Amino acid sequence: MGFIAHRAHCDKLYNIINAILLPMRFLIFFLLTGFSSVAQVTDEYKQTNAIASMERDAHQRLESGKGATIASDNFDVKYYRCEWEVDPSVRYINGKITVYFTALTPVSSITLDLMSPLVTDSVKQRGSLLSFTQPTDGLQIDFPSAINTGTLDSVSIYYQGIPPNTGFGSFVLTTHAGIPVMWSLSEPYGSRDWWPCKNGLDDKADSIDVIITNPVVYKAASNGMLQSENLTAGGTKIIAHWKHKYPIASYLICMAVTNYSVFNNSVQLGSTTLPMVTYCYPENLTAFQNGTQNVLDAMQVFHQYFGDYPFIKEKYGHVEFSWGGGMEHQTSTFITNTGESLVAHELGHQWFGDKITCGSWEDIWLNEGFATFLARFYMERKYPSTLINNRRGVVANITSGTGGSVKVDDTSSVNRIFSGRLSYDKGSYLAQMLWFKLGDSTFFNAIKKYQKDPAVIYGFARTADLKRNLEQESGQDLTRFFDQWYSGQGYPTYNVQWSSIGSSNVKIKVNQVTSHSSVSFFEMPLPLKFINATQERTIVVDPKINDEIFIRNIGFIPDTVLIDPEVWLISKNNTSAKTVFANTGTPGVEVYPNPMQDPVTVYLHDFDKPSAQLFLYNALGQLVHKQNIILINGAEILQLNVGHLSHGEYILKVMAGDFKYIKKLLR
Repeated sequence: MGFIAHRAHCDKLYNIINAILLPMRFLIFFLLTGFSSVAQVTDEYKQTNAIASMERDAHQRLESGKGATIASDNFDVKYYRCEWEVDPSVRYINGKITVYFTALTPVSSITLDLMSPLVTDSVKQRGSLLSFTQPTDGLQIDFPSAINTGTLDSVSIYYQGIPPNTGFGSFVLTTHAGIPVMWSLSEPYGSRDWWPCKNGLDDKADSIDVIITNPVVYKAASNGMLQSENLTAGGTKIIAHWKHKYPIASYLICMAVTNYSVFNNSVQLGSTTLPMVTYCYPENLTAFQNGTQNVLDAMQVFHQYFGDYPFIKEKYGHVEFSWGGGMEHQTSTFITNTGESLVAHELGHQWFGDKITCGSWEDIWLNEGFATFLARFYMERKYPSTLINNRRGVVANITSGTGGSVKVDDTSSVNRIFSGRLSYDKGSYLAQMLWFKLGDSTFFNAIKKYQKDPAVIYGFARTADLKRNLEQESGQDLTRFFDQWYSGQGYPTYNVQWSSIGSSNVKIKVNQVTSHSSVSFFEMPLPLKFINATQERTIVVDPKINDEIFIRNIGFIPDTVLIDPEVWLISKNNTSAKTVFANTGTPGVEVYPNPMQDPVTVYLHDFDKPSAQLFLYNALGQLVHKQNIILINGAEILQLNVGHLSHGEYILKVMAGDFKYIKKLLR
């Protein structure tokens, strides 16, 4: 997504402003993104930031505080038939929208979203004229008698006028190479700027037909599959008919009209050969033909890891438009160029944003965060040498402010909704940290199940829906994770102290300071890489509180430790230091990990006895392990094999003279 969002006071002024600003913004964008594969490889995180910045800056121009919808909730949209007549050289639309709907209650009237500059000429129900009014930003349609609950009915709305512009532009006229071009971009609230619809995030049409009439010198692009292109009787205009048979939100319905060149590709997804259709400006035909391989490669990766391409019975396509970024219109992504980061980001939206759409702008990270994550996932797989620098760049952006939650706290502010730092980058890192926390198999299986979840498939989702699928697949309670990382603000700074124990073990103490008072301690598995001149090993500890101690066998004496060397986590200004832990003077027993995983480390220290005994009991009180321990200088490290034990509760007891230690363990 991203760029013009001026609301024109008149046609002439609008065109003048665009004539001045568009070239400047395109120059900036191409300097940032361009067509250079080298730039994409070395500075992928900058490309992602450029995408987010363009989208955020465009949205900033939307008047804050305007409601997304005034449409009534007494009906469920089933189908839109959108018939539009446009000329890309004239800022005007003449339309007929037929809405099929089911009454959810006895319905005497319904209200659709429609901006007041557009004028409704008439409304018909099965050929009969209906009365209507146009309140501010709406269209109320009255029925002569109530429609019963569950009844399927339809209305046809005839309207025309000069659409206003909000958000990214909604309904934009500009030029390319001196040729007029018209395109729509309705996210987040702009559908009502140019056609009557339900503009909110609570009702998708099950299918649509889009019929566009324009001068014969132009081609029209839209969602789904092209059914026909026919000349009118006079031969001066052409009618393009597009059909899309999947559920779709109103802001994802689109059209674009200019003198497009059209070419076809295909990509093999399992046993399916998926067509890809590209509409581009003639002057950029070669560049788009050369660049479409990028999206074909990304399509295969996403299809494998995140589930089947959502619209596999139709197509995927690109439509070039004159805007600094991209917009993920369903099956027909509007795009400025074929740079890898951009095409991967917008393609990722077909899963996250299109098939499953955030059910509130509060949860925009389900769209933008995941699309950003998918783009980075693809780029890291293709260019692994760039991984560390790219991740560092993203984390640096996230931690450039001390606060800010992924959860949008003000959905009236479009600039906040589309915050590049929070919704895009921090949102993408929530996905990445869940991947690290849960592991490859669990994470990707959970995401695929989320994509197939009957409660949200081809519908709307909230963060709780994603959380539910992750918990069901992992068996973990992720409430604290989402409380801290999604709702909470800020990030941790880690301090790790460590010392060697003998020739192969290390003792580790982890502390953290948080950047914002909303979270006192961020819980997250923490990777630590121990190094000496010839050896290295990465381990993972999982601190729950400050000053937590871990004992791990790494097999050598290290010289230093690196905190999160592959940048899996959001953190900043981390420090590590080798230290000497002071003796407590009293016997101590430290056990790791708990819940138990094979092997369990038991560290005994500061004992004044030469020996001790260890006992392990199951929940029935049955002894499952006993061990006599020789204490050298009052200390010993044991490795207990527990892989053969069944899951459940256990009691660990350590005794030495009058000393007794008892701890509950889980397996």
